[in-house]
Amino acid sequence: MRKLFSLAIVLLLFFISDSVQAQLAKDSWGLGFGFKYPRFLSINTTISNTNYGGYLSLQRNFSEHLAIRLSGSYSHLESEWTDPTNTLQTTSTNLIAGNLDLLIYLFPCEPVSLYLYGGAGVLYRMLDNQRTIALDDNAIAGQLSSGLGIEWAIASDWKFVTEFGYNLGLNSEFEGAIGAGEVNGRDSYLAANIGLLWYFDKGEPSKYCQLYSGLSQQMPNPVDYDRIEEMIKRHIPKEVVKEVVVEKPVSSSDKWVLVGVNFEFNSAKISPESYPILYDAAKTLLKNTDIRVEIQGYTDNIGSESYNMKLSQKRAEAVKEYLQSKGVSGNRLRAVGYGESNPVADNKTAEGRAMNRRIEFKMQ
Repeated sequence: MRKLFSLAIVLLLFFISDSVQAQLAKDSWGLGFGFKYPRFLSINTTISNTNYGGYLSLQRNFSEHLAIRLSGSYSHLESEWTDPTNTLQTTSTNLIAGNLDLLIYLFPCEPVSLYLYGGAGVLYRMLDNQRTIALDDNAIAGQLSSGLGIEWAIASDWKFVTEFGYNLGLNSEFEGAIGAGEVNGRDSYLAANIGLLWYFDKGEPSKYCQLYSGLSQQMPNPVDYDRIEEMIKRHIPKEVVKEVVVEKPVSSSDKWVLVGVNFEFNSAKISPESYPILYDAAKTLLKNTDIRVEIQGYTDNIGSESYNMKLSQKRAEAVKEYLQSKGVSGNRLRAVGYGESNPVADNKTAEGRAMNRRIEFKMQ
């Protein structure tokens, strides 16, 4: 068993060295399988280390944080005791168990994800050479289980699983011995699992984890704003409104796209390269004092719709505050966030998302 765990550690280090972030979904189905090392914890005989087992599980993830798991397992445990002739005896306990557990993921978006679990199950116990003769060789018993585990992402649909659990029996017959005067005793055993979890069916990709993972990413390379300007002109329908990407607005029906006004990721903080553009916009507004402007903030589609709506509102208000600081009257400005609506480019590419994170002025 010691060699088995050494091999598992070597394999784990190999997987981690070349691992990728598993694609997390809001709901998914997973199939798990692997080895189990069980060991008695509280019994009436002497604990032995000659134990082994395996497990098979079916898992349903309802959200990024919550899942249930139906598992079946086999465990072989041994314990020792001395008979009246002072001869050392060994009792073998074989357990075939079925468990239903609730899993709570604490850090679901990380490549190394910790979870807690708890549940209950039924097992079929088989004894060989039990100490208490009055006990049946085979019997059904119940158990309560709890523990913690770690899922290590090794591929888009595969995870390496390590788990440690505590199992409390609902009687004192697991090891085949009942102590003198014992009433309603409870045997217990520990179990360490190593295995794989394969997500064979997934639902919609998790926007929660897209947003979370983006917080740790560095800002992308500088964007070619001239190219973005041309793409905006090409993508916006001409029959809706005329797009103006110049300093001077033409009429109250025009929309003024501030190409190059960007923000730090997941923030309403204006990026340094945006200030020259906003400065020119402020000068234009100061020259045209009869123009009122609705400052429209937009985001890409990373994150939930409600979150993006709030973020776009904050970005629009940040632009309004800047313009006011340059002398533009606040009663001429109205900040409105439109979230991820009305994209002007494909959100599937980094370039498209950069174009959709924009500020527009609508003259009123």
